[in-house]
Amino acid sequence: MGLNPLILIVEDEEAISGFISAVLKSNHYDVIKTGKGSEAISMAASHSPDLILLDLGLPDIDGIEVLKRIREWSGLPVIVVSARGHEREKVEALDLGADDYITKPFGTSELLARIRTGIRHSQKSYMGSNAAPDRISVGDLEINFEKRLVTVGGKEIHLTPIEYRIICLLSQHSGKVLTHDFIIREIWGPYCNEIQTLRVNMANIRRKLEENPAEPKYIVTEVGVGYRMIEEL
Repeated sequence: MGLNPLILIVEDEEAISGFISAVLKSNHYDVIKTGKGSEAISMAASHSPDLILLDLGLPDIDGIEVLKRIREWSGLPVIVVSARGHEREKVEALDLGADDYITKPFGTSELLARIRTGIRHSQKSYMGSNAAPDRISVGDLEINFEKRLVTVGGKEIHLTPIEYRIICLLSQHSGKVLTHDFIIREIWGPYCNEIQTLRVNMANIRRKLEENPAEPKYIVTEVGVGYRMIEEL
């Protein structure tokens, strides 16, 4: 079945937010939402969504400022969904790092198509190239990036979005030691500097992946430095 992509909706009009949320959930996306720009920035860091739908006309911080601040540390795909239809605003948002721009009102088929494209491009970029593999296997562990599915011995492993992103990051650099600071910055950005958060997530990952979490064979600890996913068993 795999892990549903997680979408962060940043929209202060409840009717529009509820409509988009219903459309996404009926198409097998998980949803979190907020109507405030300040919350959007912190939620982007704490939840690490697969894609952000960003309105520009927010009550506390303008959406353009939200985009700027997210782009200071994250390459998460951002689709602007706004009533501002002037070319100048579109160009500004795209120049500042938005991946796409949809003008309200919009069709649901168009929205879903652009979300699929945004996530697909992000996955290719995240894995390093357009020729990135669809899956990686290490012993009995298999990561299927297309299906967002992690299995051990053919059995599906149920992961949180954060846990899945950590595994993907480690697999992207398999064989290399990733420092605590590097993993924290890539997954949570500059708004999290507590190594304990990473350790808790790693303990949960090992409990789910490893036959004996106390003696892990897939993700090993480099004491005082970080973690490394082995290349082969």
